[in-house]
Amino acid sequence: MALSIAIIVVLGIVAHQLFSRLRLPGFLGVLFLGMLIGPYGVDWIDDSILSVSGDLRSIALIIILLRAGLGLHRQTLKMVGLPAIRLGFIPVLLEGFAILLFASWLLGISRIEAGMLGFIIAAVSPAVIVPKMLHYIDIGRGTDKGIPTMILAGASLDDVVAITIFSAFAGWFAGSEINIVAGVLLIPLSVILGVLVGLVTAIILLFLFKKFSIRNTKKIMLIIAGGILLTSLESLVKQFLPIASLLGVMVVGFIIYEKRPALGKTLSVKFSKIWVFAEIMLFFLVGAEVNVLLAADVGLAGVAIIAVGLLARSAGVLLSLQNTNFTLREKGFCIMAYSPKATVQAAIGSVPLALGAPAGEIILALAVVSIVITAPLGSIAMNLMGNRFLKGKGIEE
Repeated sequence: MALSIAIIVVLGIVAHQLFSRLRLPGFLGVLFLGMLIGPYGVDWIDDSILSVSGDLRSIALIIILLRAGLGLHRQTLKMVGLPAIRLGFIPVLLEGFAILLFASWLLGISRIEAGMLGFIIAAVSPAVIVPKMLHYIDIGRGTDKGIPTMILAGASLDDVVAITIFSAFAGWFAGSEINIVAGVLLIPLSVILGVLVGLVTAIILLFLFKKFSIRNTKKIMLIIAGGILLTSLESLVKQFLPIASLLGVMVVGFIIYEKRPALGKTLSVKFSKIWVFAEIMLFFLVGAEVNVLLAADVGLAGVAIIAVGLLARSAGVLLSLQNTNFTLREKGFCIMAYSPKATVQAAIGSVPLALGAPAGEIILALAVVSIVITAPLGSIAMNLMGNRFLKGKGIEE
């Protein structure tokens, strides 16, 4: 395993630098590296590291979400609160159900299988979106209107909605008596519980920091451990209570910054440094999950399904941004920023196949296609449009 980590780090840094010099997002180089030397490529990586890939990706995601929470400010959240909530619900619902209807007709699969497919693909990727939005917050682009913060908050809700409805369809397929409407109604409860457990975790951490003399490095370790415990809690109680644990992780960072701004700024810098390593591990392992040969099998039908979903999502973003003061260009940026897929698709794309769904292989292939198409294009578009369409420095700086 040690040798594999060394290979990932060395080649990951080279790939990241190469793509950055080409004026492309550096993480794309790492993603493609994972596809190239992972198990579906030349297979240079030891199976031991791939066996813990899920845990490593989860930890990396926790790190960037904690950093995101430390970058959220109450004043900006108040300014973008309602549009952010709409962004968390409307685009994912429109995309998921559009794919359900179109895929069931085009591929001839059952509505339940098409529903699983729709809400696997509908989830946006926080691992792709969050670092870019934090970058724009740091340099002050779009912060006068709170655009990066709005997208951060909306994306966290988006995943909660997608995963909850996917779980309902998966349970329905497996024979559980799960009502889709009831599943949707559980989403607000999941969000509320996520916020509450994040709040409690933050309060406990702040108490420990005040009660004991703890170096900032150890504070970082405790905060990451708290994030891991949060996600573990979700796994333990998911049969009884739905908890949006990743949202809770962001809340931890937000509360720490609100209560102790000086500490929050210091920790934010340290998390940014940790992210240098975590980013390489996360995107390499996501890339290693992508079976390009499987993706090639779905052909034009798969591309059409992805395109229909993105069109529905784009309409949902525009609908969510009604009655805001955003320009047409800023709305266009929001559409592209809200399109990348990666982490959720890599994590749950194979679940229908494991459940024995007849269309399981097709669903997995389409999940892979959604990553291959949207992660590069969405990231490149965010870079180009963000630098051209987002202006000025604002209150988030």
